[in-house]
Amino acid sequence: MRDADPRVVLGLHRSRHERRLLTGALDLGVTTIDTSTNYLGFRSHQVLARTAGDLLPKFRLSTKVGYFPAPDRAEHSLAPGRLYGAVEHAVRNLGREPDLVFLHNPEHSLHEGAAHSRDALAQACAALEEATSSGLCGAWGVASWNPSPLPSLIDTTTPKPSAFMVRAGLLVGIRTLDAADAVTAAWGLNGSMVWGMSPFGGGANAPVWDRIDSRVFLRDSTGLSPVQAAFRAAYELPKVGTLAVGTDNPAHLKDLIDALAGQVDERAIEEYRVLLRAGLRSQPA
Repeated sequence: MRDADPRVVLGLHRSRHERRLLTGALDLGVTTIDTSTNYLGFRSHQVLARTAGDLLPKFRLSTKVGYFPAPDRAEHSLAPGRLYGAVEHAVRNLGREPDLVFLHNPEHSLHEGAAHSRDALAQACAALEEATSSGLCGAWGVASWNPSPLPSLIDTTTPKPSAFMVRAGLLVGIRTLDAADAVTAAWGLNGSMVWGMSPFGGGANAPVWDRIDSRVFLRDSTGLSPVQAAFRAAYELPKVGTLAVGTDNPAHLKDLIDALAGQVDERAIEEYRVLLRAGLRSQPA
């Protein structure tokens, strides 16, 4: 078994939640798993407890609240009482307190005026802060697929999370990258408190990874594949200390861990961001 590496988290978004994947992750030194109340058709917590309850104490466990089952769909809510209750429900279904609970995609319910949205975000964060203080979880954070609305809503009265999760990688647009940086600055978070997710934009087998050679973003890419190089570069777009990546294949997870040995070319990353911003300016209004 490898030493634990906190830079890689096994994300269960598209996972089948198989026991062999969790044991394989432990063998590779991946000791954090990330899930959500709504994964696997709102059954992720129950399935984890049933199939790997004895393994869960060996992991740091993060989950997310914000989506709730409704007839024929999932609905999103920032209602403080519902969020607090969702954390309580997660504890019961998992059979343990999560180490970290994320407020899931708060932007999904921030559709009204700025003042209302600012209050709604602050109250939702306060609900998770209360859940943490009550011992229902070890810490709380915010996970955002589209963080663009958030920077203008965060002020000194907004509770400060222990972690912020956002999309990362070469397929993330400059608006999201800039917004992620702005959120990080507004909350005064350091790099180790920022998590990346979806580093391949949905799949490492997508045709795009055969068309581009992402090894140009590394100083020395000897022995690494374009997919491995893309994973390594994702830690810089935006700057994150941890990446959550989903897979059902422990061999793929091993390849990604091996990619951490690659050295990023900071100049190439900065030039890439400049190109992204130039491309945005050239788009018609």
